[in-house]
Amino acid sequence: MIQIEHFPIIHTNFWDAIIAVPAVLIVTEIIKLLLPIPRFLIPTVATIFGLVFALFIAHKFNFWGAIFMGLFYGNAAVGVYASLKTSWQTYRSSGNNQK
Repeated sequence: MIQIEHFPIIHTNFWDAIIAVPAVLIVTEIIKLLLPIPRFLIPTVATIFGLVFALFIAHKFNFWGAIFMGLFYGNAAVGVYASLKTSWQTYRSSGNNQK
């Protein structure tokens, strides 16, 4: 008989989005300031920090859950940064900021 593997149970909550994603974003920005990392590697750096945060802090007792959530943290941080940067650039170039 074939044994079907179950998906891992991932316990996530509101605090993952409030603590983990901003923490990954802030650490990635600090690394960008301190080290000369090429721009195309920044999402990889964020993903690595997301994985580290998930594996050693947020989901340390669930390996596969930590891998999934670490990828989520890293990619969410990159998305937040890209969204904020695009919004700020659009606002600055629109002329709506003049009084």
